[in-house]
Amino acid sequence: MTTDQRDGRRTAAVADREEAERFVRQFAAESGLDDAALHARLATIRREMAETGSYRHTPEELDFGAKVAWRNSARCIGRLYWQSLRVRDRRHVTDPADVAAECLAHLRAATNGGRLRPVITVFPQDDAEGPPVLIWNEQLIRYAGYLRFEGGCTGDPKGVGLTELATKLGWEGAGGRFDVLPLVIQTREHGLQWFGVPPEDVLEVPLSHPGLPWFAALGLRWHAVPAISHMRLRIGGVSYSAAPFNGWYMGTEIGVRNLCDSDRYDILPEVGRRLGLDTSSARTLWRDQALVEVNRAVLHSFDAAGVTIADHHTESVRFLRHVAREETAGRACPADWSWIVPPMSGGLTPVYHRYYDEHRPRPDFHLDDGARLRAQGVAAEEHRPGGPAFGGAGPARWASRTGAG
Repeated sequence: MTTDQRDGRRTAAVADREEAERFVRQFAAESGLDDAALHARLATIRREMAETGSYRHTPEELDFGAKVAWRNSARCIGRLYWQSLRVRDRRHVTDPADVAAECLAHLRAATNGGRLRPVITVFPQDDAEGPPVLIWNEQLIRYAGYLRFEGGCTGDPKGVGLTELATKLGWEGAGGRFDVLPLVIQTREHGLQWFGVPPEDVLEVPLSHPGLPWFAALGLRWHAVPAISHMRLRIGGVSYSAAPFNGWYMGTEIGVRNLCDSDRYDILPEVGRRLGLDTSSARTLWRDQALVEVNRAVLHSFDAAGVTIADHHTESVRFLRHVAREETAGRACPADWSWIVPPMSGGLTPVYHRYYDEHRPRPDFHLDDGARLRAQGVAAEEHRPGGPAFGGAGPARWASRTGAG
């Protein structure tokens, strides 16, 4: 707790002062800020924190902090270009319709006609009452999942929870395999609302194969921009619970995990049958053969559409180049081996054959249990309507709203 100098009230400390000072010193060291400017900035932060329990980043600090958070992202293999991140400062936006509009603007900026650009949009920072804005979606673009009465799922099983929540709020899905979910946004003043994502803001790539004409008939496609929207950005002891960001896909994210995981689209059995493979036993390695063809199709299709995508062999080499650059700069490069090594042909990539620094420096992106639950359509206790983070808003605040745009 700190004391508000104006009237003696006790104010909750929202930001961590030591972390704030470490960050500002890091910013000064890497941006060339002189000692006089550094000391003046530290004095301002100490005064703000004494009065309010927190402080506000300058635009330059926000830009630097977001980029370094990407640089520190232990689970991301594509960090070589961390300095190219475009930071959209939207800390003044709190109206849910405006939040949705900015998310759509983010998608348009990131898509860039297929030549994808890394982008982050930062909404207001958390305060003593919690997050002013929450985006429930795991990604700005995800596909709906519909449970069937006879069992199984149409669409993406990972989207079932949010699909059911959006439906309760008034959204009507078409019941297809690739229906784009609406944005589900929560604010203090307006509760929980949904906003449709217009088709023109979603670049999708239909999947075909360079040597298998029947593959296109499977009717598969995937969206171009992987914009993660439920992770918290933490910079200098300040948290931003709504800060969607994107890079671009590595082919295996789509061709292994999204399309072939047994709890996702699970297309390997169908592909194996169409290839004429012996699927009677795992020992025939039919899954391995089918998996390669699916991933060939993904890379071929994105290339044919002129949409940015990386392959796991090239991206592994780029990542080790990033590690070398960080070491040359005198910085450790945190990495989670289980995420850095691709989910296909891992042993054939150079990232497989070494260990990595496992410490977790800040600034960083963090996924907490509440965000995991919200992405499944379940309210975390501290963020339920009526909970402390939303000022006692009752169930009536769970409002539905038609799509933005």
